Amino acid sequence: MRLLIGEAPMLLVSRHPCRVFGVTKRAKAGTVLSMISLPTSERMYKAVIESEKSFDGVFYVAVKTTRIFCRPTCPARKPLQKNVEFFASPGDALYAGYRPCKRCRPMDRVEQAPDWVREAQELIEQDPGRRLTNKELPPLGLQPERLRRYFKQHYGMTFQAYARGRRLGQAFSKLREGQHVIETAMDHGFDSTSGFREAFHKAFGDAPSRCHGKGVLLMRWIQTPLGAMVAAATDEALCLLEFSDRRMIALQLRTLASRFDSVPVPGNNAVLGLIESELAEYFAGTLREFKTPVAYPGTAFQVAVWRRLLEIPYGGVLSYGAMARDLGFPDAQRAVGKANGDNRIAIVIPCHRVIRADGTLCGYGGGLWRKQRLLELESGQTNFL
Repeated sequence: MRLLIGEAPMLLVSRHPCRVFGVTKRAKAGTVLSMISLPTSERMYKAVIESEKSFDGVFYVAVKTTRIFCRPTCPARKPLQKNVEFFASPGDALYAGYRPCKRCRPMDRVEQAPDWVREAQELIEQDPGRRLTNKELPPLGLQPERLRRYFKQHYGMTFQAYARGRRLGQAFSKLREGQHVIETAMDHGFDSTSGFREAFHKAFGDAPSRCHGKGVLLMRWIQTPLGAMVAAATDEALCLLEFSDRRMIALQLRTLASRFDSVPVPGNNAVLGLIESELAEYFAGTLREFKTPVAYPGTAFQVAVWRRLLEIPYGGVLSYGAMARDLGFPDAQRAVGKANGDNRIAIVIPCHRVIRADGTLCGYGGGLWRKQRLLELESGQTNFL
């Protein structure tokens, strides 16, 4: 691998056969997880056209032209096949930039959500770019802990995670369209996209219009068998590769924008094209060493940890304690764990290969279920094809 060094839940098993992933609840360390199976796109579209009730809850259909996602049985006008895509969970659709349909209410389970939950959802939909804190909820007649419990139990995510999904999803939606440099983005309607500029600023720490005089950190959306990832790169190196639902992603983007004096904008370049193709080979089980150049500015200690991660071979693992000893700081296991968590380039800088001394899993920003699946892939226990 070429390097550019900078500064010192459980899975559901569906009734129908094609692979996609989703999360329902946090998995315990060491748990062996199962893949979600989904029908083919053709079979799912047929289920949508015929409003087949047996598929309700199996998948969710999103309409690109309206930016709305629905249940397969939604009574709304049926979309053209070229305008739809399918998701394993409401969370996946949210982070892809879609909002829930008000007619079929895909966020609800079989029973209808109580009025106070629907009021909270409507509050978010009125201004998806707004960062609503728990302190602001009680004056609006909403109890934060009650909302957290209901959303966690029924939707597999907290209310704040739901709000964050809508906020970031609104900003990420343009990334998925593959738009290029900021001038092109502006020419193609950023000004007319409701709320996008505000969401971009809140999520990424700057406004698209402030790109002049700064560098550009190009970003794109990459689909993988473990969920969508957001990648960011300069013309020289990959700087970010994270699962789109990770809590720290907005902070990481702001940190990168500061360190590279750049503005994150939708786009593509040779580095992003290379990492997309290499990820496809990795998940197919045919690539064991990435050649995409990476840049990982950080403190001297962070860089030392990330360098050591790059030395862990494909299929191998290392304990936090062993890593701390290798670095010459035998009592710094927690610091090593913190630096692992601060890693901004998932999979390529393989922090998923660090485990507890007893062999159990812990501490992965993308979720323990993903860590489990990555280790299973590298040990030959999983085939994503």
